[in-house]
Amino acid sequence: MKDLRVAPSSSGVGRAPERTGRLPTLELLLAGVLVAALLRPVIVRFLEARPELQTWATIFVSISLQALPFLVMGVVLAGAIAAFVPARFMTRVLPRRPLLAVPVAGVLGCALPGCECGSVPISARLMARGALPAAALTFMLSAPAINPVVLVSTAVAFPGRPAIVVARFVASLLTAVVVGLLWMRFGREAHTSRARHLLGAGNTQWDTFRDSVRHDFFHAGGFLVVGAAAAATLQVVVPRSILDSVAGSGVMGVLTLAVLAVLLSICSEADAFVAASLGQFSTTAQLAFMVVGPGVDVKLVALQAGIFGRPFALRFAPLTFSVAVLLSLVVGWTLL
Repeated sequence: MKDLRVAPSSSGVGRAPERTGRLPTLELLLAGVLVAALLRPVIVRFLEARPELQTWATIFVSISLQALPFLVMGVVLAGAIAAFVPARFMTRVLPRRPLLAVPVAGVLGCALPGCECGSVPISARLMARGALPAAALTFMLSAPAINPVVLVSTAVAFPGRPAIVVARFVASLLTAVVVGLLWMRFGREAHTSRARHLLGAGNTQWDTFRDSVRHDFFHAGGFLVVGAAAAATLQVVVPRSILDSVAGSGVMGVLTLAVLAVLLSICSEADAFVAASLGQFSTTAQLAFMVVGPGVDVKLVALQAGIFGRPFALRFAPLTFSVAVLLSLVVGWTLL
């Protein structure tokens, strides 16, 4: 398997992996929209004859349309950070003392936001520039979890409930910092040494921006569709009694949504709308869904394994999941 490569250009902190043999995603999307528009009368009649499918379609479209603007804002902002913020900026800002560098890197995740997919190669590039691995990993976890786009989308998804926004910020930041500190104490240099040897060809800033936005939009958009479809299916297919039983089972409900976040792999700019649609679950369980997802999910584990190596992913993912669930429980019970 070929190593994923990160661009070393001083003009950008990261770069989307090059794609070969890529399907014409945009063309397929436009064709799908055109077909749906042409077949609209047939689709409407089909749904009217089946109330369950009509309910499913309503939930699916509602989640997708609410989340899409925030997804677009998120990937554009992440692309701009990747293309126009120099990698040396982070290494200069971070304190030299490790115990200070980790929390500062966590806070910088709010000032320099990025999506999950982009934050992984960015953190690798920071390590290659000489940043403390624990600080780079802290930034990798915080950037997609506490940035302004994510917090605003959470406020829109949970109108009139600012406590959920505050709880998400606190739990996500604490998760990033605690994982970073634990990795600094127990992680081994060999687990992240691969990032220090990443090479790559140069790339212009606008090419990096364009490629990053295009890649992240279609990649994250696909997972948004999957997540919205899964949430709608849970509401329609799973019997209400079973869903209520699991949702009302305290810690089990929290673990259920935490595992669901790992499997669905929804972009952090959109996951709040899926969480809000799962109203049977407690707010603490919904919080766990939003805290776990940006830190560990199926696509992130695969990306981390490709960039840092499988030994890293096998240790980092369980650590992040455990800390995220535990802190979601503590913050949820305290603030919610």
